Amino acid sequence: MTTPSPTHTTDVAIIGAGPAGLFAAFECSMLKLGCILIDALDAVGGQCTALYPEKPIYDIPGHPAIEGGALIDALDRQIAPFDVPRLLGRRVESLEGTRGSFRLGTSNGDTIHAHAVIIAAGAGAFGPNRPPLEGLEAFERSGGVQYFVRRRADFANRDVLIAGGGDSAVDWALSLREVARSVKLVHRRDRFRAAPESLRQLDEAVARGEVEKIIGYQLHGLHGTDGQLAGVDLATLDGTVRHVACDHLLPFFGLATDLGPIAQWGLDTVRGTIPVTPSTCESSLSGIFAVGDVATYPGKLKLILQGFSEGAMAAHAIHPIVHPETALHFEYSTSKGVPTT
Repeated sequence: MTTPSPTHTTDVAIIGAGPAGLFAAFECSMLKLGCILIDALDAVGGQCTALYPEKPIYDIPGHPAIEGGALIDALDRQIAPFDVPRLLGRRVESLEGTRGSFRLGTSNGDTIHAHAVIIAAGAGAFGPNRPPLEGLEAFERSGGVQYFVRRRADFANRDVLIAGGGDSAVDWALSLREVARSVKLVHRRDRFRAAPESLRQLDEAVARGEVEKIIGYQLHGLHGTDGQLAGVDLATLDGTVRHVACDHLLPFFGLATDLGPIAQWGLDTVRGTIPVTPSTCESSLSGIFAVGDVATYPGKLKLILQGFSEGAMAAHAIHPIVHPETALHFEYSTSKGVPTT
């Protein structure tokens, strides 16, 4: 006997449970719109949870600094009174229907019926750009080569080599110098694509001997036995090779992203993003909205705080779809309050 696939009915299906998706769930709930969160990861939080739970974020209003994991915990607590259902560890494979009546299917066989859809999928499915080095997989399995820092404590009293020239490479060099025995930062040129303040701090750390910069070199080879990393060969363009002893290699060469099935749903897309109307965040398909990094429009800034604003606009635009006969009288949260648990 075949077990029927679970079916869920809601007002708004939110695809993606990162910061933008979580706050969109809060805004929908405050407008008394039922919603459900769906994410391919096994936990809420998106990249904040999967990539940098201990990395401080400095541009969240009201928080001079807050770690990625702590931000997700706070957002999760914020929607707790509304008991928003979550379908985690599965991705949305299909979407069909029209404004007011959509049907979504997941990789786990779930069927979701919703009046509207919010896509908060960040950059879509993501994974690291891996360096083309012989024997790389064995060192990845042992943890000698890692692409994300989930716990700084894992690098305590270790010799760490960081490769890359962007914000992630510079930020983690500055952060890990506080716990690691040594930190070296290698880049092919003495020009980094990082925030000016981070570069100022890096220069100061280099001057104090807390971080060593290795300029003009690229990753060339890995050394170690039984998957345990012992060192890395670096090479210049003219073939000069330098060996660096280290316990861990952290290559930060960006993420390879893919919208996956979303790209097949008939939405207009531009370079892996979804163009939306700025005032409502509605996509080219009526009733389907996009917020956060996946959404694009003139003047768009890829900031978490902008994703929060977009979630609020999308929720208000969705209200007349779900309740066409009911006028929405906007109330500030200070007067409206939230349910108590």
